[in-house]
Amino acid sequence: GTSPSQAIARRVRWERDVWGLFLSLDIPLVAAVHGYVLGSGLEMAMLCDIRIAAEDAVFGLPETRLGMLPAAGGSQTLPRVIGTGPALDLLLTGRRINAIKAYDLGLVTRVVPRDQLMDQAREVVEAILASDAEGVRRTKKAVQYGMDMALTDALEMEAHMAVALFRARRSP
Repeated sequence: GTSPSQAIARRVRWERDVWGLFLSLDIPLVAAVHGYVLGSGLEMAMLCDIRIAAEDAVFGLPETRLGMLPAAGGSQTLPRVIGTGPALDLLLTGRRINAIKAYDLGLVTRVVPRDQLMDQAREVVEAILASDAEGVRRTKKAVQYGMDMALTDALEMEAHMAVALFRARRSP
């Protein structure tokens, strides 16, 4: 076979660098999406912690129809977000789904009228900001680390993190 062109290789590296930045942040990321959320746009949204969609949003990963693999993490993030079966359906067929179906699959957590999208996103961000910052950071970290562990190990890790946070709060 032939290797990908220099331009495609550069694009994939850049996307992975941006994606790595998203994954390395310990602050919550909220995506507010509307219109066509396809390919890399959907892959970027899946790296966010909370996804809010306008009613007009259309989601899909069309890469397989184009003879490509989602190269910015879609084959790995989509199954983690919505489960293997539904992810394979979308990945292998390249079909598009509307915002309500995306909500039903757990791809987005809220669907709102387009004119309320940014207000809803702001409300979510404000609710997070109203919480204790260290508690939010550690909770996000617990979820991220725990997803790759057996449940018993994850529960133990959560308990250790809770005690560490409690101790940090008590020390002067």
